[in-house]
Amino acid sequence: MATDQAQDTSDFAHRRRAGTRRFAIRAFQIIFLLHLYLAWRLLPDLPLDRPWQFLGGAGLVLSSLLIPFGTLSRVFFVNHTVIDRLTWAGGLTMGWASSLLVFTIIRDLAMLLPDLAGWKQESAVAVLGLATVVTMVGFFNARRVAKVVRVTIPLRHLPPALAGFTIAQVSDLHIGSTIRRGFVQAVVRRVNQLNPDVVALTGDIVDGYPAQLGDEAAPLAGLSARHGVYLVTGNHEYYHGADEWITTFRRLGLLPLLNEHVVLRHNGAELVIAGINDFSANNSPHGHVSDAKAALLESPEGAPKIMLAHQPRSAGQVEAAGADLQLSGHTHGGQFWPWNFFVRLQQPYVAGLHRLGGMWVYTSRGTGYWGPPKRFGAPSEITLITLSQAE
Repeated sequence: MATDQAQDTSDFAHRRRAGTRRFAIRAFQIIFLLHLYLAWRLLPDLPLDRPWQFLGGAGLVLSSLLIPFGTLSRVFFVNHTVIDRLTWAGGLTMGWASSLLVFTIIRDLAMLLPDLAGWKQESAVAVLGLATVVTMVGFFNARRVAKVVRVTIPLRHLPPALAGFTIAQVSDLHIGSTIRRGFVQAVVRRVNQLNPDVVALTGDIVDGYPAQLGDEAAPLAGLSARHGVYLVTGNHEYYHGADEWITTFRRLGLLPLLNEHVVLRHNGAELVIAGINDFSANNSPHGHVSDAKAALLESPEGAPKIMLAHQPRSAGQVEAAGADLQLSGHTHGGQFWPWNFFVRLQQPYVAGLHRLGGMWVYTSRGTGYWGPPKRFGAPSEITLITLSQAE
């Protein structure tokens, strides 16, 4: 049985790697066409001599290569140093080119207005400058340690003994080529300074395999809370060997909740902390499913129930299962403008506190980042949630 499961996992990994390669080639074609658009709309209007325009065109060609092959470097290379450097280059380039594209489209729309049509040169320079400034500011925002966001959530029928109970939420840390051990250590220090009753890690903690990132994730063992540190899987855990990571997390002293719950006793009152596997688990080869009813099965009636679920779109099944509060991440709050407007195409909530029937849903903007080391208009966060009695 174990051999068959290992074979299934190996076959899945092989198919996923082949599929990712095909995706990278297709992405290159699309990205190259978008860069042709940038060259067509910007280069002729920039006040540059021909040699500098040629150099600018060469830079756009390089950008169109770095974005797909840098971002997906683990698919094409095995040398860790090469992977890390290409990931940095691809991420930075993606962040800059993304803003350049958005501002170029806005410029082209503005040029349709007769009063602005004569400002081609000035507007082209402005687009280039804005994209660069936004990328620099976004880099600073992404690389600094996330600030603490304090949220008070009123729960119905919360026993007085649980009023003031605190949960420190860390989500979407994405430990990988650009988020390393030092970054993780700084996050751990900030969380521990909050002295929470519980620490909740709501998925996408890693962005690679345990053999590659075990040392980088090791500082997570330093997280401490009065009632323990709990974790659920995210989609990126399923991209990189979820079962191995679950074993690694347990070795670090973290407690994965795999469609299950624990009952905490705090000041004489009971509180249920439950967790479900990621929404994407049903399509993984690990034999995992996402099952909110199973997670709350035989939990004590009347006790407040808090569900950790990586993706906000799990909220429907979680609310139906009887939870009072769902803590999620996944969206990054859009990570940088204007992509926050597009998250709603996949997820019901982008960030913050929302109500669904009788349940609250809190969606973290994430503690790290994925892809471009860039946050603009969607700051990272470590969330300190305090439970209160509903009036």
